[in-house]
Amino acid sequence: MQTKKMADQQANQENTHVENTSGSAQRARLLERLQAGPIDTFTAMRELNIVRPGARINELRDMGHRIMTQRLTLTDDQGRSHRGMALYYLSTNPPAEVTA
Repeated sequence: MQTKKMADQQANQENTHVENTSGSAQRARLLERLQAGPIDTFTAMRELNIVRPGARINELRDMGHRIMTQRLTLTDDQGRSHRGMALYYLSTNPPAEVTA
């Protein structure tokens, strides 16, 4: 029987590049991006290579990060409109149109 290697569960700057799809690397990329400002679901998927941003957000919240969500309508890359999409931001770094 062949044994499988477990993915490295520790994220640091060297292994958080978008090619690294481990949960810890995705959380690290997303948190770093949130510290720079708000990010929406489509942007997280496209730029950070995170297939399920909502799951990573929930994990970050479970770790104690105060992440807020604003629902809005976004247009995808094919020009289709999607209602109820998420815009995530740290409670200390709200987008200009949101009052905390």
